[in-house]
Amino acid sequence: MKPTALLLALALALPAAATNVIFMMADDLGYMDVGFNNPESFYETPNLNALANQGMRFTAGYAACPVCSPTRSSILTGQYPARTRNTDYFGAPNEYQDFTAIPEFSDYGKNSGNRTNRPLIPAPYHGRLAAAHTTLAEAFKACGYATMHAGKWHLGPKGSWPEDHGFDLNIGGTERGGPYGGKRYFSPYGNPKLPDGPEGEHLPDRLASEVSKFITAHQDKPFFIYLPFYSVHTPLMGRPDLVKKYEAKKARLGLKPAFTKEPPREIRTVQEHPVYAAMVEAMDQAVGKITQTLEDLKLTDDTIVIFFSDNGGLSTSEGSPTSNLPFRAGKGWIYEGGIREPLIVRWPKSVKAGTTCKTPVTSTDFYPTLLQACGLDLLPAQHQDGTSFLGLLKNPDASHTREPLFWHYPHWGNQGGIPAAAVRDGKWKLIEFYWKKGMELYDLEADPGERNNFAATNPETVARLKTKLDAFRKDTAALMPAPNPKARADFETW
Repeated sequence: MKPTALLLALALALPAAATNVIFMMADDLGYMDVGFNNPESFYETPNLNALANQGMRFTAGYAACPVCSPTRSSILTGQYPARTRNTDYFGAPNEYQDFTAIPEFSDYGKNSGNRTNRPLIPAPYHGRLAAAHTTLAEAFKACGYATMHAGKWHLGPKGSWPEDHGFDLNIGGTERGGPYGGKRYFSPYGNPKLPDGPEGEHLPDRLASEVSKFITAHQDKPFFIYLPFYSVHTPLMGRPDLVKKYEAKKARLGLKPAFTKEPPREIRTVQEHPVYAAMVEAMDQAVGKITQTLEDLKLTDDTIVIFFSDNGGLSTSEGSPTSNLPFRAGKGWIYEGGIREPLIVRWPKSVKAGTTCKTPVTSTDFYPTLLQACGLDLLPAQHQDGTSFLGLLKNPDASHTREPLFWHYPHWGNQGGIPAAAVRDGKWKLIEFYWKKGMELYDLEADPGERNNFAATNPETVARLKTKLDAFRKDTAALMPAPNPKARADFETW
């Protein structure tokens, strides 16, 4: 049941001059894949660079998880995935434990045995966004906002789609984690929530067109638009004209694929993938179409535009199309390459153009920040894991008091990552691997690439951060992986 009293209170709180919100999020886009973070990037992102120049760029913006669905849940609920039980990507194998021993999972039934030879049995997770949560869309809708979802949802099966969680309009959002129907990134799409366009129509451009249409239709009332692009998730498919452009660029620069070891995988160390580059630029063009619509309708000053990514770049699996260097690893890993994201906030009325903020923020923070920025300060008690960074938007050097940032990923990443948890407090980041590697402690100010492990030489900091991490897991009642009696003795040792 939704907290109706809260929604009524929010509805009464709508300010006279409401601010619009457009939240755009890439899928699997790395921190170093964009020109505003990496001027030497192989990929060209002129529209995103312009957006950053018009707003604030965050150098320590984090996703709450190194894979997609949990981060999406954290944005829409303001809660850590450990608390909502949305700790893995939806659709991941969820049959390893005897769920009957955990009351809240009793409806899953008892599994047919441990179907893995890994040393740890992953924790179970909820494969849908629980109806009891008041989502960001529901909060805005209760205040008179028109709400739209366009793009990837991946937060549950039918019955738990965007229209079930506060969105007036759902374009393209289903349980799928990628554009897996029809011709995938090209029409016909084979998507029940996205009518096919002309043969060969490109998905990111279509989504941008749908968003522009919605903006135009609702220009005289406040709107909240959530645009999680399918780009640049696999399958790796690009517009032929852009692929040809980057093939020529790669040849001109003399770039070759290069990899090094990130056990148990190899990791790409050079950005040179023409198809991936084409996907990045096509998404950038879609961003440009939307920002141009705002400009044409004279809505730029009244609209908060956010650009973010759900996890780090894909660098160790599924074609390994990008490199996150100098950050370590990538999607599916709890190292910085898997959780540090590109983040821009443009809001001309309150954010000075061309500013940079170095203070860490995380994806649970968007919920309170956006409601507060729009003059809607009331939050339900359940949304307790985010801290508003509105003060930072007005002054990037302002004092910002918050709890440390936490991660809990009790799963084996498809990309090679180990079940683990982490905490960042100031410059220090402690990672507790649940198998094999134990504790790792990094000074992110001096060593953002996480190459120098201080755990053995700084036991006091390890103990202090471990205490905080333990308290976080207790507070969220985090579910843990379990020892596997059927594990292979020689499982991927390193």
